[in-house]
Amino acid sequence: MKRLISLLVMSLVLASCGGAVAPAVEATATQPLTDPMPTEAAPAEPTAAAPAELKIVRLGYVPVMIYAPLYVGIERGYFAAEGIQIESTPVQGGSDPVVQLAAGNFDAAFGGAGAGLFNAAARGVKFSIVAPMHNESAPMTSPLVISAKRVDEIKTVADLKGKKVAINATGAATEYWVDQALTKNGLTMADIELVTVGFKDVPAALENGSIDAAILGEPLATINVQKGVVAVLADDFIDGFYATYLYMGESMLADTATSEGFMRAYLKACGDLQGEYMTPEIAAIIETYTKVPAAVIEQASAANYNAEGVIPVDNLSTLQAYFRTRGYLEYDTDLDVNTLINTDLVARATSK
Repeated sequence: MKRLISLLVMSLVLASCGGAVAPAVEATATQPLTDPMPTEAAPAEPTAAAPAELKIVRLGYVPVMIYAPLYVGIERGYFAAEGIQIESTPVQGGSDPVVQLAAGNFDAAFGGAGAGLFNAAARGVKFSIVAPMHNESAPMTSPLVISAKRVDEIKTVADLKGKKVAINATGAATEYWVDQALTKNGLTMADIELVTVGFKDVPAALENGSIDAAILGEPLATINVQKGVVAVLADDFIDGFYATYLYMGESMLADTATSEGFMRAYLKACGDLQGEYMTPEIAAIIETYTKVPAAVIEQASAANYNAEGVIPVDNLSTLQAYFRTRGYLEYDTDLDVNTLINTDLVARATSK
């Protein structure tokens, strides 16, 4: 009691001199403190990090390297700074993200512009392409690879004539990749047997000879090159072409504060991924989401990103035309791809 009285007296003396008043006593488990004259507590100041304060945005992505802007935006706090909490769900790939977006399970999605995307749009599924995601140039992030045991047999893409070449999904952009690799080397799709094999199964399929070549995305390409399992046959047949995009559903676009904030955060993350951006920190961030060691990611070929959010309409038109030649489209008259894109969101987000 003497110590308590002394501290209270000292507090009063400091207060009378205009000094800051420290707490008189600390509460302990054996001696809790109570205020004999309780007053109404002031409301707590809101904090940007409080989950209850953040707008949850549900989205789908494929847990591979090219989705780096999402990972960077989350880990560097860009989305949180815009009042957004990302609830991300990994999906298999292809058109899965957009299918889930259309079903109302996601508010936004990242994914490739495959044949399924165009068919969904033709059926009246409501979504908008609001920004590009990644493009590739040599050395590509999804090269054409062969078994390391066959480098003396298959020396160029032209040597694939009559052989089995794998992609991860029919009607995906990777099929266009194969077409471009063949075209550059004087072949057509009719010169090969196209099959589908998931990326993770490609090394074993090449090893046992069930396929002769395949498109293999990073970082699996680098991992298996380092293991001596595969060899890169070609990684220079695409230059600056965009096949992956950011999509949003109608409800999210109607929420202008959230959609604009999301876009600002996304473009800021894309801005961090320019030039020679693969630092140990970025690699560690990507490792968190892909579970691939950062040391491998640092050595893998990196994708390119557009920090201005300009959607390449001609690339979308090219993909639609290609899928029509392959017979994958379920509608007769080509869609006007301009009706699938929303350029207003980027304009509004970047003007603030």
